[in-house]
Amino acid sequence: MADDETEPRRRRGRPPKALAANGPGARERILDAARTAFAAHGYDRTPVRAVAQLAGVDASLVHHYFGTKDALFAAAVEAHFAPTEGLADVIGAGADGVGERLATYFFGIWENPASRAPLLALVRSALTHEAAAGVLRSLVLSRLLERIAQRLDVPEPRLRAELAASHLVGIALLRYVLGVEPIASEPTPRLVAAVAPTLQRYLTDPDPSAAGEPPPGHP
Repeated sequence: MADDETEPRRRRGRPPKALAANGPGARERILDAARTAFAAHGYDRTPVRAVAQLAGVDASLVHHYFGTKDALFAAAVEAHFAPTEGLADVIGAGADGVGERLATYFFGIWENPASRAPLLALVRSALTHEAAAGVLRSLVLSRLLERIAQRLDVPEPRLRAELAASHLVGIALLRYVLGVEPIASEPTPRLVAAVAPTLQRYLTDPDPSAAGEPPPGHP
């Protein structure tokens, strides 16, 4: 029998009667099961059949709704981390204070137990699996930081977004995945205060080639 990742993608539309018999709410049950399974076992060790079994549905129904395991993984993470919903708050009144608002938004998601589990699964899996790395890039870089930089109307928005992404994801890896002290136990407000000035430079410094350099007088 074909492996979960190589099974042919089922066409969208009305599922067969045998699949429709799983009843209303099947898609939501699948997403809940996927979040639980991916958070517990990571991307590589979570077959589609295991998600289907946990959701109480046929594996074919998972493929009907999501097509591939990659798409299921992305949907499971995005259900708790919808970066576009935070854009308005982060952009706010414009460039002033955008670094602090971005840090508050980003670490606020990580500090929420409901969204932390799928994000942990995402970052852990991204270290070893390209599909998960692609989801992480899409969520943090393409759908959040690049859009923020573009709305700020600054030169080289992609470079600025990548600098900010490297800083935020690197800290998240040390704090939430690896548990490196003292950053792992640093109170969130202090962490935001420490990170915000760097994000501000990355996103708004007039010269993006110097955006990673500390301001004069700082070590």
